[in-house]
Amino acid sequence: MEASGPGDSHDAKSGKGPLAQRIDPTREKLTPAQLQFMHQVQLAQWQKTLPQRRTRNIVTGLGIGALVLAIYGYTFYSVSQEGFLDELEDEAKAARARALARASGP
Repeated sequence: MEASGPGDSHDAKSGKGPLAQRIDPTREKLTPAQLQFMHQVQLAQWQKTLPQRRTRNIVTGLGIGALVLAIYGYTFYSVSQEGFLDELEDEAKAARARALARASGP
């Protein structure tokens, strides 16, 4: 049998193979072949998660777009109701008339 190294964690009972160890490439001296392999594995992992991330990004974008359109539509709907401004103008005219009536005399 081979001697177990620090990266080997082969468990004969569970049948699991060795797990990958986290390493810091800036601290440990790695060969160019090891660096190339790391980049290759990172690229494979990135490509594996790409469809799920793309779907999530599309759903998020559509959700934000729908929220923006809803706010935009509500704003137009609120502004198009001129009754609010008419009521304010009527109240202002009534207040001015009351003020003039008080000022002109009792």
